[in-house]
Amino acid sequence: MRYFGLIWRSAWRKKIRTLLTILSVFVAFLLFFLLNAIGQAMTGGGATIESASRLVVIHKVSLINPLPISYLNKIAAVPGVDRVSHATWFGGYYQDPKQQFGQFPIDPDEYLPIYPELEIPEEQLEAFRTTRTGAIVGASLAETYGFEIGDRVPLHAMWPQQDGSETWEFDIVGIMTNTSKGGSDAMFLFRYDYFDEARLWSKGNVGWYVLTLSPGANPVEVANAIDAQFANSPAETKTSTEDAFARSFMEQMGNIALIVQLILGAVFFTLLLVTGNTMAQSVRERIGELAVLKTLGFRDQAVLGIVLAESILIIVIGGMFGLLAGAGLLAAVSDTFSAMIGVGLSVSSQSLVLGIAIMLVAGILSGIFPALQAMRLTIVDALARG
Repeated sequence: MRYFGLIWRSAWRKKIRTLLTILSVFVAFLLFFLLNAIGQAMTGGGATIESASRLVVIHKVSLINPLPISYLNKIAAVPGVDRVSHATWFGGYYQDPKQQFGQFPIDPDEYLPIYPELEIPEEQLEAFRTTRTGAIVGASLAETYGFEIGDRVPLHAMWPQQDGSETWEFDIVGIMTNTSKGGSDAMFLFRYDYFDEARLWSKGNVGWYVLTLSPGANPVEVANAIDAQFANSPAETKTSTEDAFARSFMEQMGNIALIVQLILGAVFFTLLLVTGNTMAQSVRERIGELAVLKTLGFRDQAVLGIVLAESILIIVIGGMFGLLAGAGLLAAVSDTFSAMIGVGLSVSSQSLVLGIAIMLVAGILSGIFPALQAMRLTIVDALARG
């Protein structure tokens, strides 16, 4: 750019003020990146039911409503169903309430074959089958918390045992890995029979069912057949894809998409106020310098472009650092997020393009009025005021 050196020096005329403005922009775009990823996980994409390889059956009213274990054989008998199993949200934590991860009571012989990407040595799987209090953990989870085979791990959960205790103890007998691209193994699996026998209430119920389809089966027809079978029963069902299931899981906390949009709107409105004020101050302080530029032959349009470019430059610097920091933070928390709700965090290329477009638009909007003020200054008035 012809005037880049001038624009760069002008932007850093007041270093502390510029740094603080860039920090504000950094935080705004860091939030944009992270909230956009969460919003996509809650509402976006995923396979349609027509192309789904696995389906999930939940209570029609809400995910928090349980389903009877007796549904297992009935679902298995539906034409087109190959395998079916179940899982339940345990909702526990390890040592500290902040240390939460996905924990699910399952049937080893039914559940693990549905997820062939979860690999575990055969001898460890056999130990899981034969150890009533046994548990298997993902390799990433084991690395995070230092779990090893043979450890006895206490988890504090929302499910009280028959003796009233909310602390459950499990023996780690295996460590699994997820071989699918982008898949997470940050989960803790233990035996449903032990869980159901020991818990105080809701015996004989599960959280949801997951099933695979026979070759050539129509997912839509299978889903409709399952839901029709339990229509007008005390526990009606809703069958959908795994992505839809994960989103329904998060919807229990409220309208996440709306919350994300409101937060982002507030963040960027504040960003415009901050950067607009910075540019207005910068122009007021440089009225004399702008007069000199015009005296030297700079046209009004050139002055307008210089001030606008300065505004855009400040926002682009802060915005790009915010996006880069967001990408790093996203990579650090994606596995944990995926283990808890079954959906990984990612940001699409369209969202990144949107972020860059927002930088440019925000730079123009925050700098346009100070730039117009600078453009309209006459040399005489500017020298008098400067």
